[in-house]
Amino acid sequence: MATDKAVAADKYRSFLHEEGQNFEWRHGGPPIYDSVNKVFEEGRTKEWPKGSLEEVVQNAVKSWEMELSHKTRIQDFRTINPEKFKLIVNGKEGLSGEETLKLGSYNALLKSSMPEEFKYYKAEEESFESSHDAFRSAFPRGFAWEVISVYSGPPVVTFKFRHWGYFEGPFKGHAPTGEMVQFYGLAVMKVDESLRAEDVEVYYDPAELFAGLLKRSDVSDSANISASSGHGCPFHN
Repeated sequence: MATDKAVAADKYRSFLHEEGQNFEWRHGGPPIYDSVNKVFEEGRTKEWPKGSLEEVVQNAVKSWEMELSHKTRIQDFRTINPEKFKLIVNGKEGLSGEETLKLGSYNALLKSSMPEEFKYYKAEEESFESSHDAFRSAFPRGFAWEVISVYSGPPVVTFKFRHWGYFEGPFKGHAPTGEMVQFYGLAVMKVDESLRAEDVEVYYDPAELFAGLLKRSDVSDSANISASSGHGCPFHN
């Protein structure tokens, strides 16, 4: 099991306050990001200089995502102001820190007001755990994230980002393609004097993500086709 020191040493995920704390970790201890860091380093579009605004913003968002995915108590977060935090996605009603933590990052970002028959993903039917299981299954090496550009600095930081991974495992019954799946978006983040996020507005098109994830038919159908042709699926034993 990794230690707090090991997490603080992750060069892409730093805490604003790194003193020893008794955090409650969702999986019993702090996470290790070796696999997704490798995907990130091999696939990023640019390596930002140490200490640049782009590198600071990138690390801040990665640290927030780490806390959101792996800490269970909002008071343990070092990347947000828990009393003021709001997450607003594509102009919908904002979620508080506690609401975002309860839903999880995927459900918070993928909530949709579209009619049921047109929804790619039904966030209201997913738990924190089931949503993370679905995307871990689809992207077994991790789902990397990077800052593409920063347009304004603190206290209101506006930036463009890219999210990508390799679709190498099944997603909601859809067979993997092995291809890169990615999407781009814009975000506006208001921060306090300690660089903790007070509110974050995110704008992106979920169709960019699901176009890659829903490309193939049901896993069982693909397995049947492979069996009948005498060739096994290259992504499954």
